[in-house]
Amino acid sequence: MELGDSALSDSAIDVTELRRRYGRPSGPSSAQGYEAVRGVSFSVEHGELFALLGTNGAGKTSTVELLEGLAAPTGGRVRVLGRDPYRERAEVRPRIGVMLQEGGFPSELTVSETVRLWAGCTSGARPVGEALELVGLERRRNVRVKMLSGGERRRLDLALALLGRPDVLFLDEPTTGLDAEGRRETWELVRSLRDQGTTVLLTTHYLEEAEALAERLAIMHEGRIAASGRVADIVAERPSQLSFALPAPLSAADLPSLAQLGAAERETDGRTVRLRTRDLQRTATEVLVWARDKGLELGGLDARSASLEEAFLHIAQGLEKTETAEGNAR
Repeated sequence: MELGDSALSDSAIDVTELRRRYGRPSGPSSAQGYEAVRGVSFSVEHGELFALLGTNGAGKTSTVELLEGLAAPTGGRVRVLGRDPYRERAEVRPRIGVMLQEGGFPSELTVSETVRLWAGCTSGARPVGEALELVGLERRRNVRVKMLSGGERRRLDLALALLGRPDVLFLDEPTTGLDAEGRRETWELVRSLRDQGTTVLLTTHYLEEAEALAERLAIMHEGRIAASGRVADIVAERPSQLSFALPAPLSAADLPSLAQLGAAERETDGRTVRLRTRDLQRTATEVLVWARDKGLELGGLDARSASLEEAFLHIAQGLEKTETAEGNAR
């Protein structure tokens, strides 16, 4: 068998300076169309669960469509399992699973009929019952698709993506419409697939989901990668927070200094105080010892480490401020 030029790559997905433009590729600048993906580069290792996040209109969907082989890139290079997913689609497609945001199922077919229909177009498909059991739909097999809830349709989407036992699985907003229990069950299924060696690329608006599942991630903004790396490292760049309410008549001015508390920043809202710190244990200890020595009871005491949501919002807001400043300068 003749291998692609990077078939022996150590990575399951390789993306280098990827670009995608909609509209006319040449002509006056006003007629050149819109460049949705602007020089994106990242890689996903075999057996890794990688999250691709982004602000609205960041270019996530445009990027993933190129990885899935649904279109040819305007520029740059993409390889999935060592092959070009667009030009070598016949070799790549049987080895990937794709869960779209909307499946577009025939509404009059039952759940089992839908899976059986899809299985007829899938090489080495799982048995229908096995696919439905994986996603918790075995008891709904004889229900027509039009009678399914939104969450059940997402489960059916996932069942079809898993039919061919894919080496690489693309999940586009996999838990939209699911309740809390369904979301957790889907998380466990995705983790088990990863543990069995499946490479997973996840896009999601639920930052808690990305934080719970992904080992590494990339955050896109305006068609570019704004931040990437291990989830823990990205989160660690943001400070932890300690908040509490002071009893009357005290105010934030009565607290020890930020240096004494080991805190970097302080915000106040009436008697409510929020401290941001890189050493949450030290700051919490200093505050509690101070309150004990003063004989005070602090209301609404809440200590929490930084989250991916905070890191994401910090990156997005920072980029927006930079773009606004650049626009004003022009």
